[in-house]
Amino acid sequence: RSMARAAERLRLVVGHIDRSPSSIVSFCGDKISEAPADSSSLDRYSFDTGLLTPQQRLFYEENGFLLIRNLVSEGDIERFRKEFERICRQEVKVPGLVVMRDVAIAKSEFVRDQKAVSKLQDFQEDPELFRYCSLPEILKYVECFTGPNIMAMHTMLINKPPDAGKKTSRHPLHQDLHYFPFRPTDRIVCSWTAMEKVTRQNGCLVVLPGTHKSTLQEHDYPEWEGGVNKMYHGVRNYDPDHPKVYVEMEKGDTVFFHPLLIHGSGMNQTQGFRKAISCHYASSDCYYIDVKGTTQENIENEVSQIAEKKYGMGDVSFMDTWAIRGRLVQGERISM
Repeated sequence: RSMARAAERLRLVVGHIDRSPSSIVSFCGDKISEAPADSSSLDRYSFDTGLLTPQQRLFYEENGFLLIRNLVSEGDIERFRKEFERICRQEVKVPGLVVMRDVAIAKSEFVRDQKAVSKLQDFQEDPELFRYCSLPEILKYVECFTGPNIMAMHTMLINKPPDAGKKTSRHPLHQDLHYFPFRPTDRIVCSWTAMEKVTRQNGCLVVLPGTHKSTLQEHDYPEWEGGVNKMYHGVRNYDPDHPKVYVEMEKGDTVFFHPLLIHGSGMNQTQGFRKAISCHYASSDCYYIDVKGTTQENIENEVSQIAEKKYGMGDVSFMDTWAIRGRLVQGERISM
């Protein structure tokens, strides 16, 4: 019976992924669920701004993610792609930008004799890339999860390289909240936009629907042969039999997901690079917490060490590393 329920859950989630937003179905347990007449139960995970249908809000509540098709224009994506190329060619210097390269030898797209840039992090000082975080079409959905006062907290452009045979292009299953010393959890959301067609072959996102209803799990580096990229922590324990959904997307499609949703991505088995741009948002009503003595202490120590090296100063707190990156993109800055 449990396998039948898992199969039905997968069928319905894939149905959401394959349909237009206006015809999304949702489910509860092992059967399709109609939107409840009283939607007050949905208010934990989303707000009724008039944008999401009750079915979409219920889908997010049950599964922890919501896919919106064709949200970001081709013109904007092309501008982001060109800015990424300029950064790789070192034609522009961006203060605070973290340029990550794959641990395996993979050729760069643009610069000879360089390892591939696998990710840009913290592009809040690049006006062109940061434009993504302020796109009205993105923010109107973000507001459904954070409320009207919105901070852009964490920015990334992911450039998954062709795997060099070491499987290092994989990203282990993880919960984003592991990296965040701010709460409440339900007022944080990620937007993740495909910059080209994203498939299982080139390493699309894989999600474990419903895991956002659990708690933050212990994370650490996975023991992978071939190595693992810096800061790519993974969940220590999760149910390997939990249904997985591969979120295949077209250029411009955007998935919004909860910071406790367990997710990752497979290796890129194609010859091309797979690009996506993303931002984590939080309500400016959120507040910082002390993570000492918690499962997040290992990432706090790692981030603080990197920050001290980067800025050439001692005693950089985990909270400080986030406070200097956060940018208000809508409404008022309350407590963040």
